Amino acid sequence: MKKLINAKKQRGFTLVEVMVVVVILGILAAIIVPKIMSRPEQARIVKAKQDILAIQSALDLYKLDNGIYPSTDQGLQALVTKPSSTPVPQNWKSDGYLQKLPTDPWGEPYQYVNDNEKLRIFSFGAKGKTGGSEIGNWNIDDNKQ
Repeated sequence: MKKLINAKKQRGFTLVEVMVVVVILGILAAIIVPKIMSRPEQARIVKAKQDILAIQSALDLYKLDNGIYPSTDQGLQALVTKPSSTPVPQNWKSDGYLQKLPTDPWGEPYQYVNDNEKLRIFSFGAKGKTGGSEIGNWNIDDNKQ
């Protein structure tokens, strides 16, 4: 009689019960995993936008001090070290405008173009140069990014 009681207490899960649990976990994973996996990319995009805004602010301070933005050839490096090529800034801040140039969240340098004082600061984004996924100061408020 005692063996019969112990046998009932040790009863395990049936195959059907295990399969139901596996199916439920699979459904939850199908719903949750894509949402979790997309967050790192969204965080990278937000970081790139914040970096671009910081670079834009530093460039505005540079222009305020020197009357012009750095040329395309001088690039963003002009915010860290005083340019020696023309146009040489006359009132360059002694400790620079940025401590160091940030790299985009994908490990690439930010791009800079000065086209007659119309500035373009951008990252090529996750897809790189050929992907058409640029994040720049002209589309920083787009919700598509």
